[in-house]
Amino acid sequence: MRRPRSPSQRPTSSSSSLSLRRTVPALLALGLASTPALALNATETNTTLSLSNDRVHFVLNKTTSYMTSVVLDGVNLLGTPVDATSAIGPYVDAVFTPKQDNYVPSAAAGATYKLVQGTDSTGTAYGGMIMSQPNVEGIVGELLEQYWFLRDGETSLHQFTRFAYHNASVPYLTDFTQLRTLFRPHGPLFTHLSTNKDWYVPEPRPNPAVDSTADLGVATLVQDTTWYIGNRTNDPFVEQVADYYTKYSMADTYREHDVHGLFADGTYTPDNTTFGAWTVYNTKDTFFGGPTYSDLTVDGLVYNYIISNHHGDSTPNITDGFDRTFGPAVFHLNHGPKGGSLDQLRNDAASMANVNYGSQFYDDIAQYIPNYVTSSQRGTWSAKINLPKGASNAIAILSAPGYDYQDNTANTVAYQYWADVDGNGKVEIDRVKAGDYRLTIYADGIFGDFVYENVTISAGKQTDSGNIKWDAESSGTELWRLGNPDKSAGEFRHGDTPDPTHPLHPPEYRIYWGAYDFIKDFPTGVHFKIGESNEAQDFNYVHWSVFGGSLTRPEVVTGPSINNWTVSFDLKDNDIKHTTNGTLTIQFAGVATDAGNTDVFSTKMPFYNVPYVVSVNGHDLPPFIVP
Repeated sequence: MRRPRSPSQRPTSSSSSLSLRRTVPALLALGLASTPALALNATETNTTLSLSNDRVHFVLNKTTSYMTSVVLDGVNLLGTPVDATSAIGPYVDAVFTPKQDNYVPSAAAGATYKLVQGTDSTGTAYGGMIMSQPNVEGIVGELLEQYWFLRDGETSLHQFTRFAYHNASVPYLTDFTQLRTLFRPHGPLFTHLSTNKDWYVPEPRPNPAVDSTADLGVATLVQDTTWYIGNRTNDPFVEQVADYYTKYSMADTYREHDVHGLFADGTYTPDNTTFGAWTVYNTKDTFFGGPTYSDLTVDGLVYNYIISNHHGDSTPNITDGFDRTFGPAVFHLNHGPKGGSLDQLRNDAASMANVNYGSQFYDDIAQYIPNYVTSSQRGTWSAKINLPKGASNAIAILSAPGYDYQDNTANTVAYQYWADVDGNGKVEIDRVKAGDYRLTIYADGIFGDFVYENVTISAGKQTDSGNIKWDAESSGTELWRLGNPDKSAGEFRHGDTPDPTHPLHPPEYRIYWGAYDFIKDFPTGVHFKIGESNEAQDFNYVHWSVFGGSLTRPEVVTGPSINNWTVSFDLKDNDIKHTTNGTLTIQFAGVATDAGNTDVFSTKMPFYNVPYVVSVNGHDLPPFIVP
């Protein structure tokens, strides 16, 4: 994939800024100050809590639970608000009550706020802002808490989120649909969106995702948070990326995901220096869904999605006794020189994305964070894996015992961990919460997963599972294979293929699905001949049951040419000599979702369950329901 170049610097335009103490020196780079830091300040008034040091300043509004001031080196990174819900954050919101509404804590609803201060074991001063919202929407026993900590000399907030429900009289409350924190700036300062080291794009101008009522610009809504903007002129996103803009283009799976955020290339900053605002995942063990979990990252807002049903992600039930603290994650701000690159600031943030970053500090502040698992309660696991022939990109996962790792929401106490298996089959995972786990191993090129129960981690100890032999699933001699079992559909049409029509050449799967017309691509349906057809052209990345409802094809089209795909193959006599039975194996990279294009759980959705039927030589096999 071709990487974008930083736009050339242009003369600065007017922008909003707030000077705290002094102008940052010219030799400032990668967020490291050139002068000694002053002491950390933690202050409280009747309406606000604030944390600051010599470089950053954060103000939390007690009335709304929003941060309303985020300043780095004298520059206001939130911008100018146009209403009560713009130029705010970080803040926490959730969908977790029977009403299934998006909920933000507030003083009016009974939220309380607390300021804490201290000195950690290294002698560094810190301060913390804690929000606690009991009995959400009047629900007895439901509790949401948010924790933000700042250390002197740093430009990062260390964040934790706790949710609890204790009510034996109502043992099941509802589905936990969404939990996230957000940074929602408003204004022109930030110029680029970054999902991972390989995928970043210029931000649309204006960006309809930031404020779709005030800043929609020339755009046509085609789906939730998805717009056609191809008729704009001089828009950098349209020119370089795609005619459709959607938050889903910037999603990512969590296996290797470490940091995402916003970059300001200096075009709209007061002195043309560069800035970044990032969510950094130094831990992922309190999330759900394992390494194939996929979610939104940035679209003009910087997200930290903790729980959601996007992409069919599994969500937990809220039942009596649910009490889990998520995190830590890091909200990091940095500042680079004029002409600095996105990679420079992103790499600075990514340097924090390891499980040992901040671990001693988190132990020091554990007194304030219920459920946090300290270093003394963790151990290390290792093993030597004898992988099947042809395996590549192997990964080992520790997750809730008795459940597929993607369904670990069924156990809201268990944590999750994973690590790549190296070329010699060795794997090690550090800082694992003591307890029992299921071990799952999968690899590209191999059908099925290796699953082993009863891995027990002891606190303060190294657990070595020794040599583990993985015998791949096999029903005999393989006759043919279509695609690659790697938990993706990237090898098929509109998958990983770079888009040839825009200079950044995004993978086609990242572009809104309605940009492609299945009926034009496959006018008579999918007919794939083993040994003759081309996977990248003749087999689609999505197997549609129906097609349509897009901007260019508003009607929904049904029929066998849409959902009835044919794979044909020839065999020689020697292929089946002395053979009476054959086995057809299909590995899905797919999901079932009860939410459709909404965030609301409902078993009444028209496609809550979609049967998948395979017919071999005219004989229908029993329907398969995606679990």
